[in-house]
Amino acid sequence: MMLDSTKLLPLVIAASLGLSACGGGGSTGSDSTEPPATGGSVTPTWVQGQFASDASLANQCSANQTGSTLTEKLWLRSWSNDTYLWYNEIIDRDPAPYLVAEYFDLLITDELSDSGSRKDNFHFSMSTDEWNALNQSGASVGYGINFELTNGSQSGARKVTVTYNEPDSPASAANVTRGAVIVEIDGVSVKDANDSASIDILNAGLFPSQDGKQTTFTIRDLGAAVDRTITLTAQTIVSTPVQNTKTIQTTSGKVGYLQFNAHIATAERGLFDALTTLSQAGVDDLVIDLRYNGGGLLAMASQLGYMIAGEEATAERTFEKTNFNGKHPNVNPVTNQSLSPMPFIDESLGFNTGLLAGGSPLPTLDLKRVYVLTTTGTCSASEALMNGLRGVDIEVIQIGGTTCGKPYGFYPTPNCETTYFTIQLKGVNDKGFGEYSDGFVPSTSPTLASEVQGCMLDDDLGHALGDTDERLLSAALYYRDNERCPTIATSTARVLAANEFVDEGFMLKDERNQTLWQNNRIITDIKGTL
Repeated sequence: MMLDSTKLLPLVIAASLGLSACGGGGSTGSDSTEPPATGGSVTPTWVQGQFASDASLANQCSANQTGSTLTEKLWLRSWSNDTYLWYNEIIDRDPAPYLVAEYFDLLITDELSDSGSRKDNFHFSMSTDEWNALNQSGASVGYGINFELTNGSQSGARKVTVTYNEPDSPASAANVTRGAVIVEIDGVSVKDANDSASIDILNAGLFPSQDGKQTTFTIRDLGAAVDRTITLTAQTIVSTPVQNTKTIQTTSGKVGYLQFNAHIATAERGLFDALTTLSQAGVDDLVIDLRYNGGGLLAMASQLGYMIAGEEATAERTFEKTNFNGKHPNVNPVTNQSLSPMPFIDESLGFNTGLLAGGSPLPTLDLKRVYVLTTTGTCSASEALMNGLRGVDIEVIQIGGTTCGKPYGFYPTPNCETTYFTIQLKGVNDKGFGEYSDGFVPSTSPTLASEVQGCMLDDDLGHALGDTDERLLSAALYYRDNERCPTIATSTARVLAANEFVDEGFMLKDERNQTLWQNNRIITDIKGTL
């Protein structure tokens, strides 16, 4: 679903990203003045229930007059009818009255899941240039602040709290660290803003769209008695998806820890280096911090699963099998290749060849157990990692909150300078399990397949990530020693999950790259391995 400024969404965390529909978002709704497709071909038309092949309509664009907004919309319609997982639940509407972006919003199921939540909350697009920059380099415009938002209409006072910052960013230079609360933005109170003009100022400050934008923040640092005021200048931030790799020495052995924030191309090198370090240190256990990892490249989750479990546990086993809609039981409709399960990948794939070339053997820890720290921001490829490991009998201990619930995936598909993301597949592990649309739930006594042995605990914004006194990491270490959860009083405050859409009151919008593009399995066809 494309963002609507009149229906602003709650967020969990991530780096700021603007989503634009360059393939028609600025066009008029009517197609009456659009030129016909060039080359002497017959102008395509909409006939209810009849669909031309999407290939015959691809890249016929209004912007360069090779086509029209109508051809762009008809391509979206045919492409969705062919590849959307729930294609038969799309209402076939005449595209003429709608903008391209508006029409794409309608090419989605309105059905609900068994739990009563919306079946599809992750339907979106962005400019192709923006997608390429974000996926390949982790680059987006911002200050390097990653934060959690509690929206006031649901849980009391609206609050924006820093969860972590990006190294070498304006935020880190100004020492804006985890636990700091943003009190005001350009003179507008975060807590008290109650009109659309004030909300617009807050959103513009939190989500800058251009380099050079200066924003004044009043913040209350963790533990501070008084506020301080800083001015940050937005710039293109290159995220560091793998951070805080360390070895924790305990009386019963060495425990590895790493913070993994996003399955993007640049993370391949970071994970390679982190797991090499931990392997050389001879760690006995691993705590992987996925609490802010919304997902991304599925093959990277497979690589990480292999590095955790090792060759013996994963040889000839499936990391994830993908199922498409009923039109395509045996052939991948995107690649036209016969469907085959994704294995546990044991070598680098060269997602970003400037950092790590393909074909390098991956390091392994050969562990039988892994501790995973989670929140509602843990989504899709991160959940696939948990599910894939459980499928080959690696014990997963879940510490934290229920994950977002996203067993689905897509292939990013460009058309007319916009890249579209629509759910096309569902994944299951080696045991055939993939039904966790309401998330993986940590439980001291699991009874459902989606319940995972572990401890339900709130995120702890009062300690740095990787600090052994931080609630979730401390609980993982305690569980390791005692085979049970610690007794910890937790807050009843609730942060809204990424898939809870709210349009009441004055809501700040979500941090869009985390709750949209990253909260899914992204499939790429690298070297024929996927």
